[in-house]
Amino acid sequence: MKNLAKFVFLIMLLPAAALAEGGDDDSTWNNTLKTQFFAGKTIEESDAVIELEAPYRAEDPAIVPVKVTSKMPQGKDKYIKKIWVLVDKNPFPFVGEFEFFPESGKADLAMRVRVNTYSNIRAIAETNDGKLTMSKKFVKASGGCSAPVGADLDEAMKRLGKVKFRLDDGMKPGQPTEAQLMISHPNLTGMQMDQMTRYVRKSHFIDQLKVTFNDKPVLNAKIDIAISADPNFRFYFIPDKPGELKAEFSDISCESPVSRKVCDKGASYSQQYAVTP
Repeated sequence: MKNLAKFVFLIMLLPAAALAEGGDDDSTWNNTLKTQFFAGKTIEESDAVIELEAPYRAEDPAIVPVKVTSKMPQGKDKYIKKIWVLVDKNPFPFVGEFEFFPESGKADLAMRVRVNTYSNIRAIAETNDGKLTMSKKFVKASGGCSAPVGADLDEAMKRLGKVKFRLDDGMKPGQPTEAQLMISHPNLTGMQMDQMTRYVRKSHFIDQLKVTFNDKPVLNAKIDIAISADPNFRFYFIPDKPGELKAEFSDISCESPVSRKVCDKGASYSQQYAVTP
């Protein structure tokens, strides 16, 4: 009887064990996030509009590479208007809301995010006709939001707000061109312990980003603590003529990384880059 009871107990544990080892879990999405972000809306789960890429097992939970690839061109009549990125099991699941335009060329996006525990990562696209489509990937990672602040934080603060652009070598006039935007910012989560003082640092992160080319919008973003330190974004724009690629962003500090009841607006930054197709 003891062996039988033990066998039954192990069988009952199998679903949880399988989930921890590799199955995905939609409970947080179904019970909370779907209603919180998309109440009353129908979302098709498919890779037909966008496809999300992420490693099954992350090498570093604080810098997990995530890429969203669109399956349709950004035309004036039909285009991807927004993409939301969520990490289900993060303390604050919202990664960002990214707005695209016909001038974006492609609604492709790549970045590095923090993943705090085994979780689904989701990308939900809204086309300009209002339809929603979701692509997801399950990622094994642990501790990304609480990964310790490095010993070089003071140096990082001295570089705060500095920006670099990098463009695709194969740039052609009038064709979608990949651009990389690299921002120096520690993007503190509010859950990280300073290794020198042993105190938890309050959150301090970039919350708004706007990219334009010749004053026309290319990418707008509302982002949060799940974006990695020194944010790095890859996106597209159309260099139809020589001009100026410009990034503008601002940061914010909050006492609580989750409740956001006490927050202070930080500084605003901008950087231009001359483009010659």
